[in-house]
Amino acid sequence: MSISKPGTLGIIACPGGASFARELLPHLRSIYARKYQRMATRLAKRYKIDKEKAIEQINFVQDLHIPSQNHGFFGEHYRPPSFEIPTRFTRFANGEFKAEILSSVRGIDLYVIQDVENHYPVPLNGEETTLSLNDHMFILFVTIDAAIQAGARSVTLVLPVYPYSRQHKRKGRESLTAAWFGRICEFMGVGRIITLDIHSREIQNTFHRTAIENLHASYQILRSLSRLVDLVHEDLVVVAPDTGAVDRNKFYAVSLHKPLALLYKERDYSKVSQAGDSNITSINLLGHVEGKTVFMADDMLGTGGTLIKAMTHLKEVGAEKIICAISLPLFTGRAIEEFDAAYQKGLFYRIIGTNAVYHDETLLEKEWFVSANIANLFSRIISRLHHGRSLSPLLDNRKIIQRLLSQVAAEGGEDELPFDREPSSREPGEKERGE
Repeated sequence: MSISKPGTLGIIACPGGASFARELLPHLRSIYARKYQRMATRLAKRYKIDKEKAIEQINFVQDLHIPSQNHGFFGEHYRPPSFEIPTRFTRFANGEFKAEILSSVRGIDLYVIQDVENHYPVPLNGEETTLSLNDHMFILFVTIDAAIQAGARSVTLVLPVYPYSRQHKRKGRESLTAAWFGRICEFMGVGRIITLDIHSREIQNTFHRTAIENLHASYQILRSLSRLVDLVHEDLVVVAPDTGAVDRNKFYAVSLHKPLALLYKERDYSKVSQAGDSNITSINLLGHVEGKTVFMADDMLGTGGTLIKAMTHLKEVGAEKIICAISLPLFTGRAIEEFDAAYQKGLFYRIIGTNAVYHDETLLEKEWFVSANIANLFSRIISRLHHGRSLSPLLDNRKIIQRLLSQVAAEGGEDELPFDREPSSREPGEKERGE
């Protein structure tokens, strides 16, 4: 662990991403507090001195490195830096936006957090304002430029939802909006984008220099699922809701050692899908679900019409219980009301959704909705990137899922116990290099 490194990491929360940043920052501070305590313990043992003396020496060396910066080291103990960079956002009467960074960021690695799908009122100009996806995008652009102009060493975007990701391929005379959003960010000087379950891997091929870290919430989703069913002994079948979701659901099926089924759909693309009224013309099931608990995973839920139609079909062919997992639960339009009605009809048991998209109690207090928190995953990724460490242990969850499932089986199916614990951020035997 480089003790001067925390002072060169900064977080800027755009208005839409402020809620996610509030959840992420405590995890980030906790990571550095634990690293500091481990280092103090290790040095005290190595040099055979008291831990208090080791802490005092660490703080002394830190002050020599960055004497004028609020780096979080104080006298006899460690107080994690706030990491948050104060920023003021303004919306003018004509709709223009401005971002002002209120402290020096020269030489700092900045991570800009934005939730472009936050359609709840956010504080702006001293009042609560509802912003569109395009408003959030332009706020992101002016924030990037402000950071570059202020001399930040690097700018990384933390976008739990990659905007316009469904416009990644062209079927006629239409734009490839997902690609040009990324190219704009690259042109502005963004070095890296961290996102969750990007809709298509093709988007990553549009960049020349900017890197994309595509995270997966499979471990967090399985932790939530483990509290709903017995992952080892439940008569469970994993169902891919469409051909595009086969790889994702195959991962869950292989990890859980459960059979995989597939729903094949025909669509009328001349019709726009709405909640409760999708553009699906027919559905066919490849596999068997009669009398079984069904688990379906998908990357994104918009109006939800397609998912409701899929759950209706599964119930008609004999599925006993249906649980769905959504990485990006947008719930646009009247989706919440439609899922309320579907739940009352008994079409499904639970929907597991991450907090990658902000929602208030309107959704979070629903009996049928289970929130899976991914803030700790993003905080670990940010810490590892900042210290130049490998991301592999967090990008590929297969090993840790298998270890935990083995532990579940050994403990006689009490799967809620090991899954309630956060995973270690390192591989077995991996040392803390450069933390």
